[in-house]
Amino acid sequence: MAVDVLTQIEIGRPRDVVAAYAADPGNAPQWYANIASVEWRTAPPVRLGSRVTFVARFLGRRLVYTYEVVEYTAGERLVMRTAEGPFPMETTYTWADHPGGGTLMTLRNRGEPTGLGRLAGPLVAMAMRAATRKDLAALRRRLERG
Repeated sequence: MAVDVLTQIEIGRPRDVVAAYAADPGNAPQWYANIASVEWRTAPPVRLGSRVTFVARFLGRRLVYTYEVVEYTAGERLVMRTAEGPFPMETTYTWADHPGGGTLMTLRNRGEPTGLGRLAGPLVAMAMRAATRKDLAALRRRLERG
């Protein structure tokens, strides 16, 4: 079963600030609770073709996966796909000006678990939704603190 989880949050900071911070994979361990470390496979900064390996813990398992940036428009949209990892996944960030000021950030994770993970698709989606909500809340706290 496919996993498709979409979450969003309003962050009381300008779009360029939110996007620059969130789009930098080196910042991920500060706001993603499950990401332990990040290793650039290509030279920073993030751009089309960048590759980054993440080490994470999810549902009690250690996961190592490499994302490749397949689309990037600074301040607007970032799309990464697994180049190596436990199952094919695509992560999309979008940023838009929020009418009340600040930024509306959207985070979408979608993919197709393989093997036994396929049977656990609904559980994976539920856990991913809960984790991304917490991660976006942590990002908001970090950025709104300045």
